[in-house]
Amino acid sequence: MPEHLELQQLVDGVLQGTTRHPSLSWLQCSCPYLGIILATVSSFFFSLCSVIVKGLVDVNPIELATFRFIGVLLPSIPIAIYREETFFPEGKRIILVLRCFVGTTGLMLSFYAFRHMPLADASVIIFSTPVFVAIFARLFLREACGMFNVITIVLTLIGVVLITKPPFLFGDNQVSIVDEQVMENSYDIWGPVAALSSTLFGANAYVLLRALKGLHFSVIMSNFGAFALLYTLVVCYYIGALCWPLCGTDRFLVIALALFSFGGQILLTLALQYEQAGPVAIARSADIVFAFIWQIMFFKETPSLYSVLGALLVVSSVVLSGLRKWALALPRDSETRKKLHFLYLE
Repeated sequence: MPEHLELQQLVDGVLQGTTRHPSLSWLQCSCPYLGIILATVSSFFFSLCSVIVKGLVDVNPIELATFRFIGVLLPSIPIAIYREETFFPEGKRIILVLRCFVGTTGLMLSFYAFRHMPLADASVIIFSTPVFVAIFARLFLREACGMFNVITIVLTLIGVVLITKPPFLFGDNQVSIVDEQVMENSYDIWGPVAALSSTLFGANAYVLLRALKGLHFSVIMSNFGAFALLYTLVVCYYIGALCWPLCGTDRFLVIALALFSFGGQILLTLALQYEQAGPVAIARSADIVFAFIWQIMFFKETPSLYSVLGALLVVSSVVLSGLRKWALALPRDSETRKKLHFLYLE
């Protein structure tokens, strides 16, 4: 979901070449599903970040993004220093800046979508980012886009249409259930536009990360956090939103936002060291389940049938993509790989 895209994008290989610490192997033997558990808990933390963004109506979402990026930057710098990495390596600087720009813009748009859409709807749309990567990888990296990718993209697009409910298909007025009361609202186009734009920016960030595979994740995250922090501060100053949140609950929730972001990133990083990328990507779909739970629990909004059907289509596409990635990583003589042969459709 949502605003954790900068780390979920690392699923495509940035961490694949890292060496696993011996203690990690021992822990994985003790709990073979530890990677899946960590990814699920990471989803829990990131979903709570979405709740905070949705609920802090007195704080501008761009200002909240500023605090969110502190949670990106803090864990990355010590790791990069410990590994004696070059923070801004030559030959990769332009791609790094582009990746930082599209990633930051995408996350700010996702925060805006959380504020102006039902939490679960925005989460599902933004979570569909990995499915659209095939389109931009085909355009910019000349990677193959087979029939499997076409099917998952079509399913995702149908799901997004059901969730956004565009007026030319569903009418200008939308019916929602809040506190068990049926309410009719005029269609707010900017929330869905922000969510879809965030998805497109996120997909491009994936593609740029593929060009940065040789860099350690701490270098990418340090650059991203520093650039994003400066970027959001400038935007907040320009729109007049640069102010410290009110005392009491608001400040507590802002601190919680940074802490949950920090915890979610660390757990996702560890999950990718314990487990292959495919199963981790599937476990991350728990984010959607949490979003529906929080939407009903905290905001008293019952999702419509269209939203539920759309979410099922999007999650199915993401899960299928994760299964395919996992199956392709298995040995060729594996029985499991043979049973999943239908995922190799080209």
